[in-house]
Amino acid sequence: MIISRQTQLTKRNRHGAAAVEFALTAGLAFFFFFAALEFCRVAMIRHTVENALYEGARAGIVPGATAANVTTRAQNILGTLGLRSVTIQVTPNPIIATTQTVQVRIQVPLNQNLFGPAKFFSGKTIDRTFTMQREGA
Repeated sequence: MIISRQTQLTKRNRHGAAAVEFALTAGLAFFFFFAALEFCRVAMIRHTVENALYEGARAGIVPGATAANVTTRAQNILGTLGLRSVTIQVTPNPIIATTQTVQVRIQVPLNQNLFGPAKFFSGKTIDRTFTMQREGA
């Protein structure tokens, strides 16, 4: 089979075009990858905070429970993600026999808890509150 000179030149020139196309699209591909990674991490933190709120409040609604029980339960769940600089507030503190509801508030700053530098969530905080009625109240 005879390959023409024009076909040989076209193949040789195409190698350079592939490198240029890669250079133009690789940056965009990496941007979308790291953006997706950041959004997934925020969703994971948000869901873990919601779970910690619920489980912490459940620990506080039983008779004889203390604010320390609530905080410990919430910290155990938040610890599964290794979250840092977390604030947990229990209201009322102390929980007494006549307490009607237990409210748990968790704040997680995203700057300290993302895998890399925060691009989309810089300076943002996940701040959630959950209230449950006490058993026997």
